Amino acid sequence: MRNNVMKWGLLLLALMIASPSTTAQTSLRVVVSFSVIADLVKRVAGDAASVDVIVPADEDVHRWELTPPNVLALEETDLVFYNGLELEPWLRDVKAIVENDLPMVALAENADYPALPLTSGRYQGYANPHMWMAPEGAAAYVDVIAETLSKHAPDHADAFDQRAADLKQTLKELDADIEERLGGIPQTNRTLVTSEAGLAYFADAYAFEYDALWGVNHETLGTPAAMARLQARLAEKRPPGLFFESTTPKIHMDAQARYVGLPLAGPLYVDALSGGDGPASSYADMLRHNAEQLHATLGGAREED
Repeated sequence: MRNNVMKWGLLLLALMIASPSTTAQTSLRVVVSFSVIADLVKRVAGDAASVDVIVPADEDVHRWELTPPNVLALEETDLVFYNGLELEPWLRDVKAIVENDLPMVALAENADYPALPLTSGRYQGYANPHMWMAPEGAAAYVDVIAETLSKHAPDHADAFDQRAADLKQTLKELDADIEERLGGIPQTNRTLVTSEAGLAYFADAYAFEYDALWGVNHETLGTPAAMARLQARLAEKRPPGLFFESTTPKIHMDAQARYVGLPLAGPLYVDALSGGDGPASSYADMLRHNAEQLHATLGGAREED
């Protein structure tokens, strides 16, 4: 740990020497752990806060390694939002860098939303950290974000509360739209199978049976025992297709699909938004994209029907 702290200290010193001095910022400075949370925080904060994201779009939040710009942002921030429930194992490096009094808020651990257990993988029985994948879970995050921002910038509290209320209404409408879009999938087809168990909350919200090869991406992926277990499950109940995610290696689900003779669809977006020119550049776009993928693969009526 001591060597790790020294390494980041040297990198930070090099960055500070190379960077020109800047005038004091007037807005609240916030760092968030990954792109999905960044989207929610920006929508609540508006122009009252600057928001830096540690894990950028299209990158896996579980397996990230801190970069020098991450370290500099952490040294200059007023507040950190992260998911928690062991989603970000690299947070131990963050805690080794930042001051002890820096507020660090775990959204999933503070959200008023029931956690589901992981049902596969090494961490079976632990709380599934992907709570944001249900719109109601994301709305619970929004409550924590607004309350925290108001505590740190009370002059903007009314604006935070109003934007949070607007965002929660948008999430409610999004929830209804997805419910309607997926409602036509026959009951016999409502089995959702992915690589990582990241869509458990989504599946629970929209009445899908759910299974996955592993629980979270920072464990060992696609072990022979996990492959055999899922093959046995699929021998009993065969959905029209299987899915892979944008931040996981496709090879494991591709092998599974070939073995059981099912098509493979994707990517679904879970642990990261896409870049700005991708299909999932915002939280709402991410859920709509995933719903369209399920609709097309699991037997919903096609767009042209």
